[in-house]
Amino acid sequence: MKTTDVKNGSVIAIIPARFGSTRFPGKPLAGKTGKPLIRHVVEAVRHTESIDDILVATDDRRIFDAVVGFGARAVMTRKDHPNGTSRIAEAIEGLEACDIIVNVQGDEPEIEPRLIDDLIAVLRTDADAPMATLASPFAEDEDPTDPNIVKVAVDRRSRALYFSRSLIPYHRDIPGSRSSTRDYLKHVGLYAYRRDFLLKYVTLPPTPLEEAEKLEQLRALEHGHPIAVLQARVLHHGIDTPQQYEEFVQRYRE
Repeated sequence: MKTTDVKNGSVIAIIPARFGSTRFPGKPLAGKTGKPLIRHVVEAVRHTESIDDILVATDDRRIFDAVVGFGARAVMTRKDHPNGTSRIAEAIEGLEACDIIVNVQGDEPEIEPRLIDDLIAVLRTDADAPMATLASPFAEDEDPTDPNIVKVAVDRRSRALYFSRSLIPYHRDIPGSRSSTRDYLKHVGLYAYRRDFLLKYVTLPPTPLEEAEKLEQLRALEHGHPIAVLQARVLHHGIDTPQQYEEFVQRYRE
């Protein structure tokens, strides 16, 4: 990561972090590795080439103090945000010089820095797309029918056609619409936005498909805004539960 003040054309990584997770309360501060989880994420982002600055956006003073305590930057945001995107939009209101904002999930300590760099490159290359995201082939041990794993279909320009919790595409001529995991793309929740679009996006009204699937990225598509998709093999997993955190701790110790 380049160390600089926020200047025109800067790329800022914002990491939303909230204390009140239903399945894993206090997750950002879990510290069995000797570091809070949020620090692992910040340190991973610091290994990128394209990020000029990192900011943790949180609604909890404990997380804020922990982040500042290990030498990173943090900003306090309101508690009533419906999602991380809304929290990020508040965090960048005063960062008028930045060009691209990357939304890095606060529970992905093993994210590969090159994926962040490559996603930024995709957004810079596709000048007509106001945002970009990441998709990966399924691993052999992953189940594409799992509604907790979001699927994405893309066009020939690698832009998103649709995101769904259901199987897409539906293979009509294969019994039970079952085929190889290679026939599906898994959506990975890493996003890059142009600043002006992000501020506009959070003012757009929710849309029917978004509300049906409970997938906020569909709001952009339904309002006619293209989403560029980086396709890359993704090996890391986010941490949603205490059990997944214990598995991460074991990998870290090894």
